[in-house]
Amino acid sequence: MLYNEEKIGKILGYKTWSDRRKIHELLHMDCSIYANLGTDSTNKDRQQARINSKKIYTAIKTLDPVMGGDFLRLMDKK
Repeated sequence: MLYNEEKIGKILGYKTWSDRRKIHELLHMDCSIYANLGTDSTNKDRQQARINSKKIYTAIKTLDPVMGGDFLRLMDKK
């Protein structure tokens, strides 16, 4: 499943959803990205997953600066 900035922006734009629900959906997207990586995934696939995660965590940071900042900081430690 492809996750791009358009889908992230769409989730952020929902006015009827609470910030908690938006964060939940974004984290669900991130989880799905890594769940679909397997032993047959190429390095390019893994790099793209990391890039998409960074976009998701940046979006989370707009909703909850502490949580998003923590995710981005932990991502940079790897």
